[in-house]
Amino acid sequence: MARVAVVTGGSRGIGRAICEGLQQDGFTVVANYAGNDAAANQLKADTGIPSYKFDVGDHEASLAGCKQIEAEVGPIDVVVNNAGITRDGTLHRMSFEDWNEVMRINLGGCFNMAKAAFPGMRERGWGRIINIGSVNGQAGQYGQVNYAAAKSGIHGFTKALAQEGAKFGVTVNAIAPGYIDTDMVAAVPEPVLEKIIAKIPVGRLGHAEEIARGVRFLCSEDAGFVTGSTMSINGGQHMY
Repeated sequence: MARVAVVTGGSRGIGRAICEGLQQDGFTVVANYAGNDAAANQLKADTGIPSYKFDVGDHEASLAGCKQIEAEVGPIDVVVNNAGITRDGTLHRMSFEDWNEVMRINLGGCFNMAKAAFPGMRERGWGRIINIGSVNGQAGQYGQVNYAAAKSGIHGFTKALAQEGAKFGVTVNAIAPGYIDTDMVAAVPEPVLEKIIAKIPVGRLGHAEEIARGVRFLCSEDAGFVTGSTMSINGGQHMY
């Protein structure tokens, strides 16, 4: 029986590429999404991958959503915490609501989904949790104190949970993408985007499929000795 993989924010962009890649690797894939019904329907039409609509930043909704997935699809063996939002602005202008919403979804979503799926993984002796961080969580970014803090928190969350899961066969890793050609990056003003690309040694934006390939490796049997790690896929923009 195929292992079940849940990808949050899975209906478009990096999430969709991850869904398609894991499906190619033989996983039974389920996408989570928050609000874009059209994208979720298109994913189902194109790939047959079902989508479950719930807010990963809502603890009870996440527990209920995962319980429904397990009842209808099967035990969750893989969680890819990809869902995320931006509410950019300098600290001087940032509201508490903008701070809190980014932390609630981007970082809180990782806790909520892990809380739902980790116990079953531990009992079965196998699991993969992949958390999507960001180059801006590693290096910081002007006007993103909320986003950078949440993504940086993901990297610490990953290392701590990896220590809890290791002896139970559950690996926990992170991927820190650089700037990828998604809708989120497309919203960046052209002059700003040009300056960003100029700082990327390979001279281009990344592709969603390049992030998906990293996830596919970390979800595989070949990655059983890899845990607590962050894979940076950023074209050389930030090296450390």
